[in-house]
Parts: sequence; structure tokens; C-alpha cells
Amino acid sequence: MEKKIYLGTGRRKSSVAQVKMTSGSGKITVNGRDVREFFPYETNVMDLMQPLVATNNEKTFDIEVKVNGGGFTGQTGAIRLGITRALLEYDKANEEKEDSYRKILKRAGFVTRDSRIKERKKPGLKAARRAPQFSKR
Repeated sequence: MEKKIYLGTGRRKSSVAQVKMTSGSGKITVNGRDVREFFPYETNVMDLMQPLVATNNEKTFDIEVKVNGGGFTGQTGAIRLGITRALLEYDKANEEKEDSYRKILKRAGFVTRDSRIKERKKPGLKAARRAPQFSKR
């Protein structure tokens, strides 16, 4: 029997993550490496696992992620949104029910994309808003 694949794409800052979720034992691979080997900090791993913990699916799915762009924080946020979207695709039939994944994940704040990105540098300034030091004389 063929395993059903659930897909989700997540973005955060300048990172993009493509998530493939299949039924399995809870193994997560990021760019072909184990998640704990890929991310140097345990807080990053805990952050991307939050949607799975909220829906009690830590050991239910195998997750394969392709991520590029940005740093560790942006990539972690992108993977978390991708996992959330894959879980929503998996639970599409139960959307109307009170215990649906959508209601659980929405309440926790995982469904909304964090749209904050780095502001561009403006001419005449040192950074986006940082002006050169003012000198009276």
C-alpha cells in the first residue's frame, strides 16, 4: 500500500521550507540530515516541533524538509509553518469539529504567517532608519 503524502510550504523572513509529511515513527530530516544535527540549538528543534506537540503527533509522522535562505531562526519558523499547513491538509475532513487541528493550531497562533521581514536601507542613511550622527558645529 502506498503511503499518503501531505505537503506544506512555510516562509519566514527570507527562508522557505517545503515539508513532506508521511505516516511513520516521528523521524524528522532537514536537508537530508537529522533535525538535531542540522540545528545547533535545542530551542530551534523545540520551536519547530510545537505544532506536532499541540496536536499530539510527535510520534505519528515522518517529516522530510527542504529549507533554504535565511538563518536558523527564520528556517525554524518556516519549517513550523510548513508542518502546520501539512497537518491542516491531513485533518481537512474534520475542519468543522470542535477538536479539529485548525482550531487547536489557530488558537496557538501557528496558522498565521509572520510577515515581518528586514526593512530596506534608504539613501542618505546608514541603515534602514539609522541616520548619521548629528553634529551641531
